[in-house]
Amino acid sequence: MADSANIEGIWQIESAELAGEIMPELVAHKIDVELAAGAYTVRFDGEIADRGTYDLAPHPAGQAITLNGLVGTNAGRTIPAICQIVDGQLHVCYGLDGIVPAAFESKSGTAHFLARYRRKVTK
Repeated sequence: MADSANIEGIWQIESAELAGEIMPELVAHKIDVELAAGAYTVRFDGEIADRGTYDLAPHPAGQAITLNGLVGTNAGRTIPAICQIVDGQLHVCYGLDGIVPAAFESKSGTAHFLARYRRKVTK
């Protein structure tokens, strides 16, 4: 189960899909997310693309995480998601339609963005 202590850090996308469509690896591997002290930052190829805050709450599938965009592509949006850590990977399923996903899946016809992250090693 995820909590603020073990999800904090910088995470790089290993694989991702939106509405059942797999994101190309060349794009996915350029995206990382930093989670720290209730704040998140999304970087694409090292440049900040999105920044805001997050809150965690219990959820039957792991933890619910709610992102509140402040700056960038999601400024003014609230994005509910679920997350869990499995074998050292952070799995997050975002409900881009504003509805908390019930499971870690992204099917055609949904607005679910499913991402699997690995902790980024920093120098």
